[in-house]
Formats: sequence, structure tokens, C-alpha cells
Amino acid sequence: MLTQKTKDIVKATAPVLAEHGFAIIQHFYKRMFQAHPELKNIFNMAHQERGEQQQALARAVYAYAANIEDPESLSAVLKDISHKHASLGVRPEQYLIVGEHLLASIKEVLGDAVTDDIISAWAQAYGNLADILAGMESALYERSAERPGGWTGWRQFIVREKQPESDVITSFVLEPADGGPVADFEPGQYISIAVQVPRLGCQQIRQYSLSDSPNGRSYRISVKREEGTSGTPGYVSSLLHDHVEVDDEIKLAAPYGNFYIDVSATSPIVLISGGVGLTPMISMLRKALQTPPRKVAFVHGARNSAVHAMRDRLKEAARTYPDFSLFIFYDEPLPIDVEGQDYDYAGLVDLERIKDGILLEGADYYICGPVPFMRMQHDKLLQLGIPEARIHYEVFGPDLFAE
Repeated sequence: MLTQKTKDIVKATAPVLAEHGFAIIQHFYKRMFQAHPELKNIFNMAHQERGEQQQALARAVYAYAANIEDPESLSAVLKDISHKHASLGVRPEQYLIVGEHLLASIKEVLGDAVTDDIISAWAQAYGNLADILAGMESALYERSAERPGGWTGWRQFIVREKQPESDVITSFVLEPADGGPVADFEPGQYISIAVQVPRLGCQQIRQYSLSDSPNGRSYRISVKREEGTSGTPGYVSSLLHDHVEVDDEIKLAAPYGNFYIDVSATSPIVLISGGVGLTPMISMLRKALQTPPRKVAFVHGARNSAVHAMRDRLKEAARTYPDFSLFIFYDEPLPIDVEGQDYDYAGLVDLERIKDGILLEGADYYICGPVPFMRMQHDKLLQLGIPEARIHYEVFGPDLFAE
């Protein structure tokens, strides 16, 4: 337990660390990677290049300090982080490495302004946070290993199918190389894949939502070809699209993630996605239509038909299930796209226009897509009177403790 003196020091010095947070975190990553280059195999180097991971960690440090009197207020965020860390294979000894270099960086960047008491207080606070996360992650590893078909660490899988879904999204069906079963998952969860990236000379790990319902034999992911810095292709997505073929092997971590539907519930659900954010929604939808009848509304926004993945599957589901409603928005329709046939509304997703179809009594609302898209839909749902507790969303990338 942290003493009150420690908490007071952390709270008092948090604004200073926030002011210099980006410089401290930049120094920290440089220092740590020089001492432990093997950790580049875990960290997302594209986010490093763009400065996104530095900003996210700086926000995380400040948010923890600001809430140190009431750490329970961060429980939902810490749960998300623990799932992400478990999917990356983070281990307790790595927290020690991070702590060593983070504390050293605070001292080296701020110099004499940082006293021994300040460093000691932050060391205790960091150790407390590391213990919380390591304990949560240990429980996740244990649960994953105990599930039928489950495992911890990395497991070899074989690509059995590679199917283009649109101009920018391709699905991969993956089966274990050992021929054994795979663990079931909650609709909405993700798996991590690890690949060697020759351009970087190291391994990179990415999370991809599972885009099918559990079947015990295989997993399906649907990957968007991402654009990296300066218009160059994303390191991992371009490798998967251009170089990974049927019968190739790839390393997978077990399913994790804290964004999923309650499959035992019968209350309505409303799925709201933008772009490739529809992939976890497809898994949710398939499971919801297989379980006892429940109303489902699906709202999706895309630029046009060229990049709209799985459109035919959604439309077939809308024709087949009377309790399923589909609302499609295209903000840049192609000349060949027909309103009322290929899509329902021109423009960005506007929940106000379809509120009669989505304001369902007792419904839960799930949002996935780019962060600005999710913020817009989240705020609109609040304006429409939906309680915060019924709004759920998924953030990929380094948006820890996002403002």
C-alpha cells in the first residue's frame, strides 16, 4: 500500500511531469531500446515513429498520478491495458526494465529539480501499478491456458484461406499447425499476430479483431491495408496483404480483449462501426443471430462500395432475419453506387437521421472505428439520451487514458 506521503508527493509533482512528459518519454524509449533492443520486438515501432506511443504513455503516467487517491476509477482502463499486455506476452520482469529506465529518464531530463524523495515516491507508485497489472495479466494467462484449446505465448498457425473483402480489406482463415482445437472467444475479442518485418529488422505484433463466430477449429481475421508515415504502407498490414499466402505459417497469441457482447442476454444490441471497425461487429452479429432471438441494429459508415467489406453478408442477414436492421452510410459514393440499393444514406454516419431505428428499449450500444468517429457517435448517443453505462467501445493503438 502507498503511504499518504507518497501519494501527496506524486500528486504534487504530476503537473511538472505532465509539462515535460513528452520529452521524458522520448528519452525513456531511446534509453530503454539502447539497453534492451530486444524489446523492439514487442513495441509498435510505427507508433514510435509517429510519436503516438510517447504521447500515450505520457498521458497514462499523468492520469495514474491524478487518480492515485482513487485507483478504482481507472479499473476499466487497467482492465483494457491488461488484456492488451497479455496479447503481447508482457511478463513481470519487463515491468522492472520499464521502471528502471522510466525513473532514470525522469531524473536525467529534469535534473536537480528531482529530489531523492520524489524519485522514491514515483518508484513506489510505479511499482504499485506494475504489481496491479502483472497480477491481472497473470490471471488472464492462467485462464487462457486452462480453456479447452487454449494456450499461452505464441502458437504456430497455418493460413488456410485468403479472401479479398474489398479494395483495402482481406480476410485470413487460420488453423493451428499442430492440428489441435482452438479456444472459443467472446464475440468482439481479438488475437495478436507476430511477424518478422525485414524493413525494421525485428518482429512486430499487431492485434486484429476476430471476424467470425467461434467454431473450435479456426480463427478469421480481416485486415485493412494501412498507410504508414509519409504515405508508405503499414509495416504489418502490407506484409500480410502482399507476402503472406495460403499454407504459410504465422504466430498467434490466444484471444483477448474486453470489448464483447453478453451472449446470454436477450436485450437488443446496436452495432455502430466505421471502416474496418466493422470486423468485431461481424463476429458479434453472427453470434447474436445464432443465440436466442434478440433485436439487432447495425449501423456502418464507409467511403463507398470499393472499400465496404462484407457488404453482401450484411445484406443477406438483413433479408434473412426479421429482427435485424441495417443502416449503411457512404460519405463518398461512387458513380456506380445506388442509394437505396448499395447504401441507405449519403454522408457521414448521422444517428439523428436513423434514431427511430436505433433507439431500442434496454439496448446496449457498441462502437468501433477510428477514434474521431467513435467520439462523435459516443457523444451523439449521450445527446439522444443513452446512458453512459450502455455505451461500449474499442480503441486499438496507443490511446491509453485518452482524453
